[in-house]
Amino acid sequence: MFEQLGLIGCGLMGGSFALALKRAGLVKRVVGYSKSPSTTERARSMGVIDVEAPSALLAVSGADIVLLAVPVSATEATLKAIRHLVSRDMLIMDVGSTKRDVIDAARRVLRDNIPAFVPCHPIAGKELSGVDHADPELYAGKQVVITPIERTDPAKVQRATQVWEALQCQVVHMTPEEHDAAFAAVSHLPHMIAFALINGITDQEQGRNFLSLAGPGFRDFTRIAAAEPKMWRDILLANRQELLAQSKLFQRALLEMEQMIEGGDSDALETMIEKASDTRARWRLSQKKH
Repeated sequence: MFEQLGLIGCGLMGGSFALALKRAGLVKRVVGYSKSPSTTERARSMGVIDVEAPSALLAVSGADIVLLAVPVSATEATLKAIRHLVSRDMLIMDVGSTKRDVIDAARRVLRDNIPAFVPCHPIAGKELSGVDHADPELYAGKQVVITPIERTDPAKVQRATQVWEALQCQVVHMTPEEHDAAFAAVSHLPHMIAFALINGITDQEQGRNFLSLAGPGFRDFTRIAAAEPKMWRDILLANRQELLAQSKLFQRALLEMEQMIEGGDSDALETMIEKASDTRARWRLSQKKH
């Protein structure tokens, strides 16, 4: 059990972690800080945190576990704000969707204390953000990717793994490079496509009328376009190298299909659709097994 969680960022991800940790009996006290005082106040009134901290630094004071649940672009500034009270005895984790930029920031700021930092990415979320939607079940049954570096304390990696597993998560270990390449393909690119698709339709003269006719398939395909704009702006820019590489591969596949349609090549088009359909079905089956 931890004595105190220092929670920096009391929104959906951070709030859900605090609630889950409390419910599992893994922490005695949660001290929270958010950039918006109203968020911190709301978190306390909901029982997400026990004490409101007036600064990120004071949220870390006395903590033996710290969670950074801030936008990835705010990681370096947040670490700078707390570094004077960071020690190797703490377990420090984040929940960022990109890892190389977060780790680079931690290297610059934490320096000798970087062994205490365990980079994490829980594969969880909701369409709606904010502490009001915090849910102790948010992480249950979800994957959490841990991306330690050569200087990360192995004991801290083991401790972080134990924490997430206690919250009923499936923990996967990857290098930061492997993580960012994988999530550019299966998360960041799909979001970019969903954003572009919605805007491509609505920018047409009849776009609003077209949307009025959209059914369940369109709803499911574009659900992620309702994501939080600033957060996803930061993610797409932070992982731009891997994302642009995946975008080029997607454009190539799309061009191939366009050429088949333009040329009326029904056999090749059917083969490509069948390949995608089979791959999706196998992936869906594998998800049910977890």
